Amino acid sequence: MTESTNDIIQSTRQADNPLLWSVLHVLQHRADGFKIHTLAARLIEADLMPSFDDSPEKDLFKRNFLLMNALFQLQELLLPEQWLQVEAMDIQLLPYNPREHQIIDSDPLREYYLDWSHYEAEVGEVRRLLEDFWQRYAYFVGASKVTVSRTTALKSFGLNEWATQKEIRQAWRRLALRWHPDREGGDAEKFRNCCEAWSLLKE
Repeated sequence: MTESTNDIIQSTRQADNPLLWSVLHVLQHRADGFKIHTLAARLIEADLMPSFDDSPEKDLFKRNFLLMNALFQLQELLLPEQWLQVEAMDIQLLPYNPREHQIIDSDPLREYYLDWSHYEAEVGEVRRLLEDFWQRYAYFVGASKVTVSRTTALKSFGLNEWATQKEIRQAWRRLALRWHPDREGGDAEKFRNCCEAWSLLKE
């Protein structure tokens, strides 16, 4: 049975944006934070965010969309250890204070940027975009070649061969965040191994 269009769109809307790991890396190394355009410039310098459109206006829109999408995903992922302030002119990691910092699910801006249909592209284009991002990031962290089997990759995630894609994605995000080298207790080699496993299991 083939996936329905609605299923594909829903799956794509829930997709991890590989930029979020690059953004985390950049934010951890600059205490005073960024503005959205300076964050984009830093990622472009690292060759982690290429040009997306021949039209300068459309290219700017798509880069902004992808960055905001990654920021809102990362904001939720980091709780309750840290708070990621997401404002166009003030993006920075802060100590989490439950009385001051809360994610508002009904926030129109958050809803807009987490909905991939607003990227103004066909589902296939979004998937190709994410795959291109992932390949760039895997190369960046040294995990561009897969040398493990599916069984080994699943085992490294603490899963068996009957694991669902949702379970795989949840395990990936949990372990990637735990071992990210820019976080306290992180481990670059274990993070690289997680990336290698995910590159095999993410389809």
